[in-house]
Amino acid sequence: MDVKDSNGNLLDEGDSVTLIKDLKVKGSSLTLKRGTVVKNIRLTNSPAEVEGRAGGSTMVLKTEFLKKA
Repeated sequence: MDVKDSNGNLLDEGDSVTLIKDLKVKGSSLTLKRGTVVKNIRLTNSPAEVEGRAGGSTMVLKTEFLKKA
């Protein structure tokens, strides 16, 4: 299962990614700003999502809003 970022680059466990768009976090008033780096990502069962720590908590991020750092 290949997991790709918004530019088509392959993502692996432990990669760092950068947000390409401001994202509102569901259930919180937090907004993750464009350019935020999420380090040490983990792959999920879905090729469209990765897990990482951002904004002080672990969350699932859609790969369409990420680019490899």
